[in-house]
Amino acid sequence: MHRLILPALVIALASGCDTALPEANVAPPRPATDAVATRHTSPHADFEVTELVTGLVHPWGLAFLPEGGMLVTERPGRLRRIAADGQVLEPIAGLPKIFVDGQAGLLDVALSPTFASDHLVYLSFAEPNFRGNVAGTAVARGRLQGGALEDVEVIYRQEPKLSAGTHVGSRLVFDDAGHLFVTQGDNRVAAEAAQELGKLQGKLVRILPDGRIPEDNPFVGRAGASPAVWSYGHRNMQGAALHPVTRKLWTTEHGPMGGDELNIPEAGRNYGWPVITHGKDYNGEPVPGSVGTAAPGMEQPHHVWPVSPGLSGMAFYTGDLFPQWKGDLFLGALATSELIRLDLEDDRVVQDERLLKERGQRIRDVRQGPDGALYLLVDAEDGKLLRLAPAKTSTVQSSADQSSPVQPAD
Repeated sequence: MHRLILPALVIALASGCDTALPEANVAPPRPATDAVATRHTSPHADFEVTELVTGLVHPWGLAFLPEGGMLVTERPGRLRRIAADGQVLEPIAGLPKIFVDGQAGLLDVALSPTFASDHLVYLSFAEPNFRGNVAGTAVARGRLQGGALEDVEVIYRQEPKLSAGTHVGSRLVFDDAGHLFVTQGDNRVAAEAAQELGKLQGKLVRILPDGRIPEDNPFVGRAGASPAVWSYGHRNMQGAALHPVTRKLWTTEHGPMGGDELNIPEAGRNYGWPVITHGKDYNGEPVPGSVGTAAPGMEQPHHVWPVSPGLSGMAFYTGDLFPQWKGDLFLGALATSELIRLDLEDDRVVQDERLLKERGQRIRDVRQGPDGALYLLVDAEDGKLLRLAPAKTSTVQSSADQSSPVQPAD
Protein backbone atom coordinates (compact mmCIF):
# COMPACT_ATOMS: atom_id res chain seq x y z
CA MET A 1 0.00 0.00 0.00
CA HIS A 2 1.36 3.37 -0.99
CA ARG A 3 1.22 6.29 1.41
CA LEU A 4 -0.35 9.56 0.35
CA ILE A 5 -0.86 12.10 3.13
CA LEU A 6 -1.70 14.15 1.17
CA PRO A 7 -19.16 27.90 -10.15
CA ALA A 8 -20.38 30.70 -15.23
CA LEU A 9 -23.81 31.25 -16.59
CA VAL A 10 -26.58 30.39 -14.16
CA ILE A 11 -28.51 28.47 -16.75
CA ALA A 12 -25.45 26.43 -17.69
CA LEU A 13 -24.79 25.43 -14.10
CA ALA A 14 -28.41 24.59 -13.51
CA SER A 15 -28.52 22.35 -16.54
CA GLY A 16 -25.21 20.62 -16.01
CA CYS A 17 -23.26 22.43 -18.71
CA ASP A 18 -19.62 22.72 -17.68
CA THR A 19 -18.89 26.42 -18.08
CA ALA A 20 -15.48 27.70 -17.05
CA LEU A 21 -14.61 30.52 -14.73
CA PRO A 22 -11.70 32.88 -15.44
CA GLU A 23 -8.42 31.99 -13.82
CA ALA A 24 -7.64 34.11 -10.77
CA ASN A 25 -4.33 35.14 -9.27
CA VAL A 26 -4.22 32.55 -6.53
CA ALA A 27 -1.28 31.24 -4.52
CA PRO A 28 0.56 28.20 -5.89
CA PRO A 29 -0.90 24.83 -4.88
CA ARG A 30 0.10 23.83 -1.39
CA PRO A 31 -0.47 20.96 1.04
CA ALA A 32 -3.20 21.69 3.55
CA THR A 33 -1.03 20.76 6.51
CA ASP A 34 -3.36 22.30 9.10
CA ALA A 35 -6.60 20.95 7.62
CA VAL A 36 -9.08 19.34 9.98
CA ALA A 37 -11.12 16.39 8.77
CA THR A 38 -14.88 16.96 8.74
CA ARG A 39 -17.17 14.10 9.60
CA HIS A 40 -20.23 13.17 7.53
CA THR A 41 -22.89 10.59 8.14
CA SER A 42 -25.28 8.82 5.80
CA PRO A 43 -27.60 5.84 6.17
CA HIS A 44 -24.80 3.63 4.87
CA ALA A 45 -21.51 4.97 6.25
CA ASP A 46 -19.83 7.45 8.55
CA PHE A 47 -16.88 9.01 6.80
CA GLU A 48 -14.58 11.98 6.99
CA VAL A 49 -13.27 14.32 4.34
CA THR A 50 -9.81 15.86 4.59
CA GLU A 51 -8.40 18.61 2.39
CA LEU A 52 -4.96 17.44 1.26
CA VAL A 53 -4.03 20.16 -1.24
CA THR A 54 -5.49 23.59 -1.96
CA GLY A 55 -4.72 26.19 -4.62
CA LEU A 56 -5.07 23.93 -7.68
CA VAL A 57 -6.53 25.95 -10.58
CA HIS A 58 -9.47 24.03 -12.03
CA PRO A 59 -7.96 20.56 -11.48
CA TRP A 60 -9.36 18.05 -13.97
CA GLY A 61 -7.87 14.57 -13.70
CA LEU A 62 -5.54 12.54 -11.53
CA ALA A 63 -3.54 9.32 -11.77
CA PHE A 64 -1.72 7.51 -8.97
CA LEU A 65 1.96 6.75 -9.46
CA PRO A 66 3.18 3.24 -8.54
CA GLU A 67 6.00 4.64 -6.38
CA GLY A 68 3.54 6.82 -4.44
CA GLY A 69 1.99 10.22 -5.00
CA MET A 70 0.05 11.21 -8.08
CA LEU A 71 -0.17 13.32 -11.20
CA VAL A 72 -2.88 16.01 -11.35
CA THR A 73 -3.89 18.10 -14.36
CA GLU A 74 -4.93 21.75 -14.12
CA ARG A 75 -7.13 22.97 -16.97
CA PRO A 76 -5.02 26.09 -17.73
CA GLY A 77 -2.35 23.70 -19.02
CA ARG A 78 -0.28 22.47 -16.08
CA LEU A 79 0.55 18.91 -15.09
CA ARG A 80 1.45 18.70 -11.41
CA ARG A 81 3.17 15.98 -9.45
CA ILE A 82 2.04 15.64 -5.84
CA ALA A 83 4.61 13.68 -3.88
CA ALA A 84 3.79 10.89 -1.44
CA ASP A 85 4.34 13.29 1.46
CA GLY A 86 1.79 15.74 0.02
CA GLN A 87 4.24 18.30 -1.35
CA VAL A 88 3.18 19.90 -4.64
CA LEU A 89 6.04 20.03 -7.11
CA GLU A 90 6.62 22.49 -9.94
CA PRO A 91 4.66 21.91 -13.16
CA ILE A 92 6.05 19.16 -15.36
CA ALA A 93 7.70 20.49 -18.52
CA GLY A 94 7.32 19.28 -22.09
CA LEU A 95 3.56 19.43 -22.60
CA PRO A 96 2.20 20.04 -26.13
CA LYS A 97 0.55 23.31 -27.14
CA ILE A 98 -2.86 23.54 -25.44
CA PHE A 99 -5.94 25.59 -26.35
CA VAL A 100 -7.23 27.16 -23.11
CA ASP A 101 -10.61 28.86 -23.27
CA GLY A 102 -13.92 28.17 -21.54
CA GLN A 103 -14.15 24.45 -20.85
CA ALA A 104 -11.12 23.69 -23.01
CA GLY A 105 -7.60 23.09 -21.77
CA LEU A 106 -5.62 20.25 -20.25
CA LEU A 107 -8.06 17.50 -19.31
CA ASP A 108 -7.45 13.89 -18.26
CA VAL A 109 -4.30 11.96 -17.41
CA ALA A 110 -3.67 8.21 -17.48
CA LEU A 111 -0.62 6.03 -17.02
CA SER A 112 0.42 3.40 -19.52
CA PRO A 113 -0.61 -0.12 -18.43
CA THR A 114 3.13 -0.87 -18.53
CA PHE A 115 4.19 2.37 -16.83
CA ALA A 116 6.64 0.55 -14.53
CA SER A 117 8.81 -0.22 -17.55
CA ASP A 118 7.99 2.45 -20.14
CA HIS A 119 7.11 5.49 -17.91
CA LEU A 120 4.57 6.69 -20.48
CA VAL A 121 1.96 9.25 -19.45
CA TYR A 122 -1.13 9.93 -21.59
CA LEU A 123 -2.90 13.30 -21.61
CA SER A 124 -6.14 14.41 -23.24
CA PHE A 125 -6.36 18.10 -24.06
CA ALA A 126 -7.84 20.68 -26.39
CA GLU A 127 -5.49 21.10 -29.34
CA PRO A 128 -5.66 24.35 -31.33
CA ASN A 129 -5.89 24.47 -35.09
CA PHE A 130 -3.13 26.21 -37.04
CA ARG A 131 -4.86 29.60 -36.60
CA GLY A 132 -5.34 29.02 -32.89
CA ASN A 133 -9.01 30.08 -32.91
CA VAL A 134 -10.75 26.69 -32.54
CA ALA A 135 -9.72 23.34 -31.12
CA GLY A 136 -10.41 19.63 -31.03
CA THR A 137 -9.83 16.95 -28.43
CA ALA A 138 -6.43 15.32 -28.75
CA VAL A 139 -4.30 12.77 -26.91
CA ALA A 140 -0.56 13.03 -26.40
CA ARG A 141 1.87 10.72 -24.67
CA GLY A 142 5.34 11.29 -23.30
CA ARG A 143 7.91 9.58 -21.13
CA LEU A 144 8.03 10.90 -17.57
CA GLN A 145 11.62 11.60 -16.59
CA GLY A 146 12.06 13.62 -13.43
CA GLY A 147 10.26 16.91 -13.87
CA ALA A 148 9.57 16.65 -17.61
CA LEU A 149 7.83 14.66 -20.30
CA GLU A 150 10.22 13.54 -23.01
CA ASP A 151 9.60 12.22 -26.55
CA VAL A 152 6.12 13.75 -26.52
CA GLU A 153 3.92 12.85 -29.49
CA VAL A 154 0.27 13.46 -30.32
CA ILE A 155 -1.26 10.06 -31.06
CA TYR A 156 -4.88 11.08 -31.65
CA ARG A 157 -6.62 14.18 -33.02
CA GLN A 158 -10.33 14.95 -33.23
CA GLU A 159 -11.04 16.22 -36.72
CA PRO A 160 -12.36 18.54 -37.89
CA LYS A 161 -11.52 21.06 -35.17
CA LEU A 162 -14.73 22.90 -34.31
CA SER A 163 -14.72 23.76 -30.61
CA ALA A 164 -14.46 27.38 -29.53
CA GLY A 165 -14.05 26.19 -25.94
CA THR A 166 -17.09 24.00 -25.31
CA HIS A 167 -17.90 20.28 -25.17
CA VAL A 168 -14.46 18.76 -25.54
CA GLY A 169 -14.87 15.85 -23.06
CA SER A 170 -12.64 13.98 -22.11
CA ARG A 171 -11.56 10.86 -20.20
CA LEU A 172 -8.93 8.23 -20.94
CA VAL A 173 -9.38 4.57 -20.01
CA PHE A 174 -7.26 1.54 -20.92
CA ASP A 175 -9.08 -1.77 -21.14
CA ASP A 176 -7.59 -5.11 -20.15
CA ALA A 177 -6.35 -5.77 -23.69
CA GLY A 178 -4.44 -2.48 -23.74
CA HIS A 179 -6.80 -0.53 -26.00
CA LEU A 180 -7.21 3.14 -25.12
CA PHE A 181 -10.74 4.55 -25.03
CA VAL A 182 -11.05 8.32 -25.49
CA THR A 183 -14.30 10.10 -24.65
CA GLN A 184 -15.10 13.38 -26.39
CA GLY A 185 -17.76 16.01 -26.85
CA ASP A 186 -19.79 17.26 -29.79
CA ASN A 187 -18.20 20.74 -29.57
CA ARG A 188 -21.78 22.11 -29.22
CA VAL A 189 -21.46 24.33 -32.30
CA ALA A 190 -22.18 21.32 -34.51
CA ALA A 191 -24.30 18.85 -32.56
CA GLU A 192 -25.41 17.14 -35.76
CA ALA A 193 -21.81 16.05 -36.33
CA ALA A 194 -22.34 13.48 -33.56
CA GLN A 195 -24.37 11.50 -36.14
CA GLU A 196 -21.78 11.80 -38.93
CA LEU A 197 -19.34 8.90 -38.87
CA GLY A 198 -16.76 10.83 -40.88
CA LYS A 199 -16.45 13.45 -38.13
CA LEU A 200 -15.08 12.72 -34.68
CA GLN A 201 -17.36 15.03 -32.70
CA GLY A 202 -19.64 13.17 -30.28
CA LYS A 203 -17.74 9.90 -30.65
CA LEU A 204 -16.22 7.39 -28.28
CA VAL A 205 -13.03 6.23 -29.97
CA ARG A 206 -10.81 3.22 -29.38
CA ILE A 207 -7.15 3.23 -30.39
CA LEU A 208 -3.97 1.33 -29.64
CA PRO A 209 -1.43 2.83 -27.22
CA ASP A 210 0.62 4.26 -30.10
CA GLY A 211 -2.43 5.72 -31.86
CA ARG A 212 -2.91 2.99 -34.44
CA ILE A 213 -6.42 1.68 -35.10
CA PRO A 214 -7.43 -1.78 -33.84
CA GLU A 215 -8.42 -4.01 -36.75
CA ASP A 216 -11.62 -5.09 -34.98
CA ASN A 217 -13.02 -1.58 -34.50
CA PRO A 218 -16.61 -1.62 -35.79
CA PHE A 219 -16.22 0.84 -38.67
CA VAL A 220 -12.86 -0.27 -40.05
CA GLY A 221 -13.19 -0.46 -43.84
CA ARG A 222 -16.54 1.35 -44.01
CA ALA A 223 -16.53 4.12 -46.58
CA GLY A 224 -16.94 7.59 -45.15
CA ALA A 225 -16.46 6.49 -41.54
CA SER A 226 -13.51 7.13 -39.24
CA PRO A 227 -12.00 3.78 -38.26
CA ALA A 228 -11.26 5.09 -34.76
CA VAL A 229 -14.97 5.25 -33.83
CA TRP A 230 -16.29 2.75 -31.28
CA SER A 231 -19.75 4.29 -30.71
CA TYR A 232 -21.44 7.55 -31.70
CA GLY A 233 -24.32 9.90 -31.03
CA HIS A 234 -22.85 11.17 -27.75
CA ARG A 235 -23.08 14.72 -26.41
CA ASN A 236 -20.28 15.51 -23.95
CA MET A 237 -18.69 12.51 -22.24
CA GLN A 238 -16.78 13.49 -19.10
CA GLY A 239 -16.79 10.24 -17.13
CA ALA A 240 -15.50 6.76 -17.92
CA ALA A 241 -14.42 3.68 -15.98
CA LEU A 242 -14.12 -0.09 -16.41
CA HIS A 243 -16.60 -2.21 -14.47
CA PRO A 244 -14.59 -4.28 -11.95
CA VAL A 245 -16.41 -7.56 -12.76
CA THR A 246 -17.63 -7.41 -16.36
CA ARG A 247 -14.63 -5.28 -17.43
CA LYS A 248 -16.89 -3.34 -19.78
CA LEU A 249 -16.48 0.39 -20.20
CA TRP A 250 -19.14 2.59 -18.57
CA THR A 251 -19.41 6.26 -19.53
CA THR A 252 -21.38 9.34 -18.53
CA GLU A 253 -22.35 12.33 -20.61
CA HIS A 254 -23.95 15.69 -20.03
CA GLY A 255 -27.44 16.20 -21.33
CA PRO A 256 -28.57 19.70 -22.25
CA MET A 257 -31.17 20.93 -19.70
CA GLY A 258 -31.86 17.55 -18.15
CA GLY A 259 -31.08 14.14 -19.59
CA ASP A 260 -27.59 13.37 -18.24
CA GLU A 261 -26.80 9.77 -19.18
CA LEU A 262 -25.00 6.69 -17.89
CA ASN A 263 -24.14 4.29 -20.72
CA ILE A 264 -22.36 1.00 -21.34
CA PRO A 265 -21.31 1.72 -24.94
CA GLU A 266 -21.33 -1.22 -27.33
CA ALA A 267 -19.31 -1.37 -30.53
CA GLY A 268 -20.96 0.33 -33.49
CA ARG A 269 -24.06 1.48 -31.59
CA ASN A 270 -25.73 4.87 -32.03
CA TYR A 271 -26.66 6.62 -28.75
CA GLY A 272 -28.86 9.15 -30.43
CA TRP A 273 -27.65 12.69 -29.79
CA PRO A 274 -29.08 15.09 -30.94
CA VAL A 275 -31.89 13.11 -32.60
CA ILE A 276 -33.08 11.61 -29.32
CA THR A 277 -32.58 13.07 -25.86
CA HIS A 278 -34.28 13.11 -22.46
CA GLY A 279 -33.42 16.79 -21.99
CA LYS A 280 -34.50 20.14 -23.41
CA ASP A 281 -32.60 22.99 -25.00
CA TYR A 282 -31.48 25.78 -22.68
CA ASN A 283 -34.40 27.96 -23.74
CA GLY A 284 -36.84 25.30 -22.55
CA GLU A 285 -37.79 24.27 -26.07
CA PRO A 286 -37.09 20.87 -27.69
CA VAL A 287 -33.50 20.34 -28.81
CA PRO A 288 -33.14 21.37 -32.48
CA GLY A 289 -33.21 18.27 -34.64
CA SER A 290 -34.65 16.06 -31.89
CA VAL A 291 -37.59 13.76 -32.59
CA GLY A 292 -38.16 12.92 -28.92
CA THR A 293 -36.74 10.35 -26.50
CA ALA A 294 -36.64 7.33 -28.82
CA ALA A 295 -36.08 6.45 -32.47
CA PRO A 296 -35.43 3.23 -34.42
CA GLY A 297 -31.79 2.14 -34.44
CA MET A 298 -30.82 4.36 -31.51
CA GLU A 299 -29.92 3.16 -28.02
CA GLN A 300 -31.60 4.21 -24.79
CA PRO A 301 -29.37 5.33 -21.89
CA HIS A 302 -28.54 2.66 -19.34
CA HIS A 303 -29.69 5.21 -16.76
CA VAL A 304 -30.86 8.80 -17.16
CA TRP A 305 -31.23 11.80 -14.84
CA PRO A 306 -34.24 14.02 -15.65
CA VAL A 307 -32.51 16.83 -13.72
CA SER A 308 -28.87 17.17 -14.75
CA PRO A 309 -26.26 16.72 -12.01
CA GLY A 310 -23.55 17.71 -14.54
CA LEU A 311 -21.72 14.37 -14.38
CA SER A 312 -17.95 14.28 -14.53
CA GLY A 313 -15.31 11.79 -13.31
CA MET A 314 -16.40 8.37 -12.08
CA ALA A 315 -15.00 5.35 -10.29
CA PHE A 316 -16.22 1.93 -9.20
CA TYR A 317 -15.35 1.22 -5.58
CA THR A 318 -13.45 -2.04 -4.98
CA GLY A 319 -11.54 -1.24 -1.76
CA ASP A 320 -11.72 -2.65 1.75
CA LEU A 321 -12.12 0.57 3.76
CA PHE A 322 -15.84 0.68 2.92
CA PRO A 323 -16.98 -2.95 2.48
CA GLN A 324 -20.61 -1.77 2.31
CA TRP A 325 -19.76 0.24 -0.80
CA LYS A 326 -17.98 -2.51 -2.75
CA GLY A 327 -19.18 -2.55 -6.33
CA ASP A 328 -20.87 0.85 -6.06
CA LEU A 329 -20.31 3.57 -8.63
CA PHE A 330 -19.23 7.06 -7.55
CA LEU A 331 -19.70 10.07 -9.83
CA GLY A 332 -18.64 13.67 -9.53
CA ALA A 333 -21.40 16.25 -10.04
CA LEU A 334 -20.63 19.77 -11.25
CA ALA A 335 -24.04 21.43 -11.53
CA THR A 336 -25.41 20.08 -8.25
CA SER A 337 -22.02 20.28 -6.47
CA GLU A 338 -21.97 16.87 -4.81
CA LEU A 339 -20.71 13.30 -4.93
CA ILE A 340 -23.19 10.71 -6.20
CA ARG A 341 -23.13 7.09 -5.06
CA LEU A 342 -25.06 4.62 -7.20
CA ASP A 343 -25.91 1.37 -5.47
CA LEU A 344 -25.83 -1.34 -8.14
CA GLU A 345 -27.35 -4.80 -8.30
CA ASP A 346 -25.48 -6.41 -11.16
CA ASP A 347 -25.71 -3.54 -13.69
CA ARG A 348 -29.00 -2.14 -12.42
CA VAL A 349 -29.13 1.14 -10.48
CA VAL A 350 -31.22 0.61 -7.33
CA GLN A 351 -30.36 3.73 -5.31
CA ASP A 352 -29.00 7.22 -5.96
CA GLU A 353 -27.38 8.66 -2.82
CA ARG A 354 -26.14 12.25 -2.73
CA LEU A 355 -23.07 12.97 -0.58
CA LEU A 356 -21.20 16.18 0.32
CA LYS A 357 -24.05 18.40 -0.88
CA GLU A 358 -23.57 20.81 2.03
CA ARG A 359 -19.96 21.51 0.98
CA GLY A 360 -21.18 23.17 -2.23
CA GLN A 361 -18.14 22.04 -4.21
CA ARG A 362 -18.04 21.01 -7.88
CA ILE A 363 -16.57 17.49 -7.93
CA ARG A 364 -14.56 17.14 -11.13
CA ASP A 365 -12.89 13.76 -10.66
CA VAL A 366 -13.25 10.70 -8.43
CA ARG A 367 -10.59 8.01 -8.05
CA GLN A 368 -9.99 5.15 -5.67
CA GLY A 369 -6.52 5.40 -4.16
CA PRO A 370 -4.10 2.55 -3.48
CA ASP A 371 -5.07 2.83 0.20
CA GLY A 372 -8.76 2.19 -0.51
CA ALA A 373 -9.83 5.77 0.17
CA LEU A 374 -11.65 7.91 -2.39
CA TYR A 375 -9.80 10.95 -3.75
CA LEU A 376 -11.78 13.85 -5.19
CA LEU A 377 -10.81 16.91 -7.22
CA VAL A 378 -12.79 20.09 -6.57
CA ASP A 379 -13.08 22.23 -9.71
CA ALA A 380 -12.56 25.87 -8.72
CA GLU A 381 -10.09 28.72 -9.13
CA ASP A 382 -8.84 27.68 -5.70
CA GLY A 383 -9.35 23.97 -6.36
CA LYS A 384 -8.73 21.20 -3.89
CA LEU A 385 -7.67 17.60 -3.54
CA LEU A 386 -9.85 15.79 -0.99
CA ARG A 387 -9.56 12.38 0.67
CA LEU A 388 -12.69 10.52 1.78
CA ALA A 389 -12.08 7.76 4.35
CA PRO A 390 -13.93 6.07 7.26
CA ALA A 391 -14.62 8.43 10.15
CA LYS A 392 -12.49 8.31 13.28
CA THR A 393 -14.26 8.53 16.61
CA SER A 394 -12.43 11.77 17.44
CA THR A 395 -13.54 13.56 14.28
CA VAL A 396 -16.12 16.30 14.72
CA GLN A 397 -19.37 15.59 12.86
CA SER A 398 -20.37 18.26 10.38
CA SER A 399 -23.61 17.15 8.76
CA ALA A 400 -25.82 14.39 7.47
CA ASP A 401 -25.95 13.46 3.79
CA GLN A 402 -29.10 12.53 1.98
CA SER A 403 -30.20 9.56 -0.08
CA SER A 404 -33.16 9.29 -2.44
CA PRO A 405 -34.88 6.54 -4.40
CA VAL A 406 -33.71 6.10 -7.95
CA GLN A 407 -35.71 7.87 -10.66
CA PRO A 408 -36.42 5.44 -13.52
CA ALA A 409 -35.67 6.36 -17.10
CA ASP A 410 -38.56 7.44 -19.31
